[in-house]
Amino acid sequence: MADYRIGITGCAGRMGQMLVREVLATPGCKLSAAMERGGHEWIGRDVGELAGAGSLGVKVGDDAVALFAASDAVIDFTTPAVSAINAGYAAQARAVHIVGTTGLSSDQEDELHSAARHTAIVWAPNMSPGVNLLFALTEEVAKALGPEFDIEIVEMHHRAKTDAPSGTAIGLGRAAADGRDVNLDKVAVRGRDGMTGARKKGTIGFASLRGGDVVGDHTVIFAGDGERIELTHRASTRQIFANGALKAALWARGKPPGLYTMRDVLGLNRR
Repeated sequence: MADYRIGITGCAGRMGQMLVREVLATPGCKLSAAMERGGHEWIGRDVGELAGAGSLGVKVGDDAVALFAASDAVIDFTTPAVSAINAGYAAQARAVHIVGTTGLSSDQEDELHSAARHTAIVWAPNMSPGVNLLFALTEEVAKALGPEFDIEIVEMHHRAKTDAPSGTAIGLGRAAADGRDVNLDKVAVRGRDGMTGARKKGTIGFASLRGGDVVGDHTVIFAGDGERIELTHRASTRQIFANGALKAALWARGKPPGLYTMRDVLGLNRR
């Protein structure tokens, strides 16, 4: 079987560089193309030198159409607007699209759903296998305990993170809401300040902390009368996200068109 051609967009970022190295270290995979936004200082230079892997003969480009045309799969950790546009290119090229971008609007999510009619897309707010197990556990615990247990989700990230709550925290909220068969948008409480009154039964609360170089900590708290259950995941390196993204790309090879999640990749969805 020919090498699996994998392209990386956002290749100059920390995650992009990790992904380049991960592809190079994986037997049967070939780095086919790399891309950055137009005007970036690394355009035209060798991506291997950027990632500390030596010369690879793969130049950093800024043409998304060319990137997808040269690749069997593209791993995309960029921005919501870029990932939504890239989904269209993936559909045109029939290339697998692995999306680790968070913060997509409902319209941008619709773009992914539309593109997934033509190619396999794996989209997850967090590519870590451990976090996706936490999603599954959160749904099961929420279903088992019922609304007499209050749910609070606490997340902490590094000081440079620009969105809150994190995409992972929102994913955990959705998992909890699915377990209770409710719409998260109708029960979410994203911040409290001042005289807020007593906590409303059935709501799902979010708290966001920022500081230092924290990669990502997430805790789901189920607080009842006289007892409390806490499910926690702490990431100490971003490498787990690169590992998970490549695992998703390999899993999606040859899959029929559709919008998949890491829970599909890990066999945690009951279909």
